[in-house]
Amino acid sequence: MALTKLYLENFTVFDKAEIAFSKGINVLIGDNGTGKTHILKLLYSACQAAQTKSTAIDFPQKIVRVFRPDDLSLYRLVKRGVGSSNAKVKVTSDKQSSLTLTFNSKHKKYIDVKGSESWGKQLATLTSTFIPAKEILSNSRNLIQAIERNNVDFDDTYKDIISAASVDLTRGPDNATKKKYLKSLQEITTGTVSISNDEFYLKPGNQSMLEFQLVAEGIRKIALLWQLIKNGTLESGSILFWDEPEANINPKHMPALVDMLLNLQKDGVQIFIATHDYFFAKYLEVRKTIENAVLFHALHKTENGVRHESASSFTLLENNSIIAQSIELYKEEVMKVMQ
Repeated sequence: MALTKLYLENFTVFDKAEIAFSKGINVLIGDNGTGKTHILKLLYSACQAAQTKSTAIDFPQKIVRVFRPDDLSLYRLVKRGVGSSNAKVKVTSDKQSSLTLTFNSKHKKYIDVKGSESWGKQLATLTSTFIPAKEILSNSRNLIQAIERNNVDFDDTYKDIISAASVDLTRGPDNATKKKYLKSLQEITTGTVSISNDEFYLKPGNQSMLEFQLVAEGIRKIALLWQLIKNGTLESGSILFWDEPEANINPKHMPALVDMLLNLQKDGVQIFIATHDYFFAKYLEVRKTIENAVLFHALHKTENGVRHESASSFTLLENNSIIAQSIELYKEEVMKVMQ
């Protein structure tokens, strides 16, 4: 199963946009405030809604729990300052099914969901995972209960990733492919992940377990990926959403991380990534092969809202804020040398 298209109208920073996705890896780049994370969260909400009994109710509910607008009010996600008060989102899958949500900022109780029944039936077995930009497993103890009781204010992506990392969906021993992935990641983490009393630990070889709080954040992010592969969350037919995977990762580990994502894609995992990092995006471009389906999407601000473009190559994007800033740095370096 894969998501193939997203249509947005008057939603948050978008006045109107239609984005076609690759069934492989989709890389979103752009300045802060161009809606990269919004796209990831919206797609994730649609995937999560398919796993509930009533998609018509739970799609808008999941959106507000993921975006966390004031009072969990959906109407606050309508783009500000537009003539129309209607907002519309439509998510389409390769199963020829779509899920459409329309809502209004003036009539705050107006919410219309179309296609929910077929969406729920066709995507009911889909596993989707969202890894937030901020690492959270080191603070997992009792956090889910605190969120559900409204004692702390976290959006659902944090609660969901703790749950995803805690469950075990595997059946039988690890296959050869999984063993290869786990071994590759263990070369970075130097250990395996263990869970005890709702807390996550890293166990390096024969040494005693280390609390996640005592492990470097970049290593914790790699360890999380190890855990999601180990417990069967990331398998063929699943979808991974990852916000800023490069954050706090040692640059020397970037090639291994990119290779892992490319291999997961070849094995049937659709991946959506938001990044600001030149090296991460460039490694994806350089290391992809004919077996990899990778599509880069650049978001940029205009007077009429956020616009987008897509290309199979990172360097072919015209409005590429990452490369533009790299060029500016190079110019400064040249000017300094010439002084």
